[in-house]
Amino acid sequence: MSARIVLLVTSPRLPAGLLTAAAWDVVRAHPVLAGTESELTGAVRAAGAEVTIVASGATDALLDAVTAHGTVVWLAGPAGDESLARELGLRLARQPGLAELELMYGSWDPPGARLLDAVTVMDRLAGPGGDPWKRAQTHRSLAGFLLEECYEAYDAIVTDNLDELREELGDVLLQVLLHSRLAEERADGEPWSVDDVAAGLVDKMVRRNPHVFAGAEAGTLDEITASWERIKQAEKSRESVLEGIALSQPALSLAAKILQRAARVGLAVPLPTGAGPADASAVDTAGPADAEARLGATLLATVAQAREAGLDAEAALRRAALAYADEVRAAEAGRRP
Repeated sequence: MSARIVLLVTSPRLPAGLLTAAAWDVVRAHPVLAGTESELTGAVRAAGAEVTIVASGATDALLDAVTAHGTVVWLAGPAGDESLARELGLRLARQPGLAELELMYGSWDPPGARLLDAVTVMDRLAGPGGDPWKRAQTHRSLAGFLLEECYEAYDAIVTDNLDELREELGDVLLQVLLHSRLAEERADGEPWSVDDVAAGLVDKMVRRNPHVFAGAEAGTLDEITASWERIKQAEKSRESVLEGIALSQPALSLAAKILQRAARVGLAVPLPTGAGPADASAVDTAGPADAEARLGATLLATVAQAREAGLDAEAALRRAALAYADEVRAAEAGRRP
């Protein structure tokens, strides 16, 4: 068998002992070298293999071991030891008879592995000795940032800018991680972490999708939505169909959501009296409170009419406002010398 150097690369995001069968076979059968002590070297030793730490001159040490044993394994560090692989590759290209270089993956990053990195970075930033600004924040002081980041992600969606959406979703994730990290140190109740957030989300997704996880019949999209709502209602034990609506959302979308929830259960509640086209003379003669009530009722009626027509009042007003903003900018440009 020809001499070979096996560069064993593993995922630093998985427990050190989770290696493939082929990886365990090679480390048990041949000399193992590594650049530094790590959890992986400890796991390999615990499995009965010998590991030699090479502080410097790794290329020469590997070639000497190959000469003596025929095959040698290098346990790559968390970053993969690319510089060593490059140096070995160049050396063996000049002297091809010395050994063959084989890259072996002992483990791979699972989907979502970089989320673990994000949690680790946030733990460093918001933990003792981290960023003073982040450690000084509270859930309330961060509330505005969460809204702002969600709006920026929404803007990326409506402009079909997927590259920007990826970045903005990262900013939303930052808020989730920071809120979760701060909750680990709460003194006014039971602490919770990002793992608790993820666990609750997983349980909810599994419960609310029995057509995927419990073998239930999928049915139509309307039937799936109805099933979701039944399960949600049973979970929350809500007395009103309006419970759970975010009251701090923009007023137009809040009105649309209330109308939608009422229609879902067949409630035909009359709109407020006075709703209709605004009468300038009536507004002029009414007191401020009456004028505001009339305006609110008129806006609510407009939202209801939009729903009946299959239109999004929030999106329509946004579009009109942005078009008006373009007109304002054009007028400004016309006034410049």
